Amino acid sequence: MVSLVDCKTADGGMPLLQSVALQGYQLTKHFLYYVEHLFFHCPLPKFKRALLINVYEEETGRLSKTDNHVALMQNFMRSLGISDAQRDAERPLPGTAELINYRLDAVRDPPRYHIGAAAVMIASEGQNLETKAGEARHELFGKVYELAADDLLFFSVHQVEDVGHVEQGLNLVSELCTTPQMQADALFAVDHTCKLFYGMYENIYAEYRRKVPRTSAAVKAA
Repeated sequence: MVSLVDCKTADGGMPLLQSVALQGYQLTKHFLYYVEHLFFHCPLPKFKRALLINVYEEETGRLSKTDNHVALMQNFMRSLGISDAQRDAERPLPGTAELINYRLDAVRDPPRYHIGAAAVMIASEGQNLETKAGEARHELFGKVYELAADDLLFFSVHQVEDVGHVEQGLNLVSELCTTPQMQADALFAVDHTCKLFYGMYENIYAEYRRKVPRTSAAVKAA
């Protein structure tokens, strides 16, 4: 396993973290679309308000008193030295595209709503729960890369909000899945989505290794 904190070049650059941010941005650009579709197609009225609040926060950042969540990610990328032109020119790698499209296909298809909800609200929102397991990303990145707290708002905001979003997702999916088959579908969706996240990061690292000679980076394998 390779740690991002070990992948700094001699001049202080961080090409692997930049690669992860560029691909992570591809996910961020689609996230509001997922939640909007979950809100629109939600068959259980009592959950629609929470989904609408999620949409509102993603779009405006007003509940967290920050900014649109895509803008927060853009600010983080600028702090890594990624230009707006470089950001906008980036395209999803195959592993990233597979993760994006799996969730897109599910949230667009009302008969598969329970699958989309499990993939987005449990597996995806659950990727940022460091309050429950491990060191928070915004604290780690700030310490290692000397980044300002304002540059890391994307992560600190989600660390707080996503705990509640996962709980909402668990409640929603539990009520939706009224048959053994639906329950099995939801469990598979969570497991498969997590595997797709892993595949995305593996793809990013493979592409990084292809582009950046190992001798140019202080990479430590463990």
